[in-house]
Amino acid sequence: MQRWIRAVREWAHRGREPAPVRIGVALGGGFARVLAHAGVLQVLEENRVPVHAIAGISSGAIFAAGYAGGSSIQQMISTGALTSFSSYARWTLSRMGLATNDRMRTYLKKTLPATRFEQMRIPLAVVATDLTTGQPAVFRDAGDVLDPLRASCAYPGLFLPVEIGGRWLVDGGISLQVPVEAAAALGATHVVAVYLRTGPHSDAGPGNIFQVVSRCFAIMQDRLIMEWERIPHVVIEPEVAEFAWDAFDRVPELVEAGRQAALSVLPQIRGWLAAGASRASAKPRS
Repeated sequence: MQRWIRAVREWAHRGREPAPVRIGVALGGGFARVLAHAGVLQVLEENRVPVHAIAGISSGAIFAAGYAGGSSIQQMISTGALTSFSSYARWTLSRMGLATNDRMRTYLKKTLPATRFEQMRIPLAVVATDLTTGQPAVFRDAGDVLDPLRASCAYPGLFLPVEIGGRWLVDGGISLQVPVEAAAALGATHVVAVYLRTGPHSDAGPGNIFQVVSRCFAIMQDRLIMEWERIPHVVIEPEVAEFAWDAFDRVPELVEAGRQAALSVLPQIRGWLAAGASRASAKPRS
C-alpha cells in the first residue's frame, strides 16, 4: 500500500513539473543599429547560453534569419560592414513609396545560408504588418523566407509594400516593437527581447523625408504602452540611439554596445539555466 501511495505521489509530482527551460531571442529592428544584435548573440554564445528559437522584425529579422540558418556571428558582422542602401534597394517612381527593396532577394540569396523556414537549424519567425488589418503577419515553419523578410523590412513611406498571398505587408515594426510573442509561440519558455530605441536624440532638425518619417515613428513608439514587455523575461536595450540609421561604418561600436547590454543581464539568464538544471537533477529516478 505504501509503495502504491508513493507511486501516486510521484506521478502527481511529475504532472506539476515545470517545462524545461527553452530560451528564445526576439530581435527588434533599427537598420544599421541591428549590428548591436551581434554583440548580444556573442555574449550568449561565449557563455554557452542555448538559443532554442529566434524571431525578428525589420532588419532584425534579417539578422535572425542569418543566425537561424547557421551563419556565424563574425560572418554577419562582416556582411553588415559591407552593406549599403544600394545593396538591397533602389529608388523608383511610385505612389506607394520612394524605393523598392526588390534587390533584397538577390542580396539575401548571397548572404543567407538557408532561404526556407524548414531549412533553419533553429526555429525562426519573421514578422511583418498587414496593411489591411493592422495586425502582425507572422511567417514560420515552412516556405520561402525571402519575401517575408522583404515585407518585414518594407519601411512605409520609403519602401513599396510587399504583396504575399493577397495581403499587402509593410515593416513589422509598425505593429510590434519586439516580436516576443512570436518567439514564445515557437516554444520558448524564457524570452530575451532586444530593443533598439531610436527616439530623437538631437536638437538638430530633420534633413530629409526619411528622417522626418523615422522620427515620427520613434516618437509614436515611445508614447505607446509597451505591451510586449509583459511577455519577455528580460529586456536588453543597447545604447544605440546616437547612431545614424545607416551607420554601417561604425560596426565595432554597435557590436560593443550590444555586448555591454547583454553582459548586464547575463546573471539573470544564468539563473534561468541553473534553475532548470536543478529541477532536472531533482526528478525522481524510474
